[in-house]
Amino acid sequence: MKLRPLAPADREAIEALVRGVDRFPEPEIAVAMELVDLGLSDDPKGYLFVIAELDGRVAGYACWGRAAMSPAVFDLYWIVVDARTQGAGVGRALLAHVEREVRREAGISLLIETEGSPPYEAARRFYLAASYAEVGRVADFYGPGKDKVLYSKRLDR
Repeated sequence: MKLRPLAPADREAIEALVRGVDRFPEPEIAVAMELVDLGLSDDPKGYLFVIAELDGRVAGYACWGRAAMSPAVFDLYWIVVDARTQGAGVGRALLAHVEREVRREAGISLLIETEGSPPYEAARRFYLAASYAEVGRVADFYGPGKDKVLYSKRLDR
C-alpha cells in the first residue's frame, strides 16, 4: 500500500469510493466532493488529504484539518475505504497517517464524528478499536434514530 497526496486524477475515484460504500446520502456525497474540489484548488481552506493506493488504484482516502477556533485540535472530516478492501488495513493506515500529521502540527487531539445508526456500526467499532473514546452524542441529529456520535483521542501523550 502506498500513501500519497491528493491529485486531480483522484477526483473520479474518490466519488466512486464514497458512492460504493452505499451508506452516504446524496447531500453527504456532495459535501465530500466539495471538500475534494477545495483540496484540489489553489486555496484548500485548511483541508488536508491523503490517498491510499493499492495495486495502482485508489483504495481509500482521508480528509482532515485544524478545528475552527482551536489552535491544537483537529477534525477528521472523511475517511473512506473501498468496500472491496475494507478489513485489509487501509483505514488503519490512513488514520495512523492523519494522527502522525496532526502530531507534526503540534495537535493535541483528533475529533471524529459519525452517525449512530446501524449502518455505521462498523465505523464506530473501527474508532473504538483505534483507541478513540466516545465523548458525546446528539440524539436524532441526522434524523430520527440517527444520532451524531463524537469520538476523540489525545495525541500528545
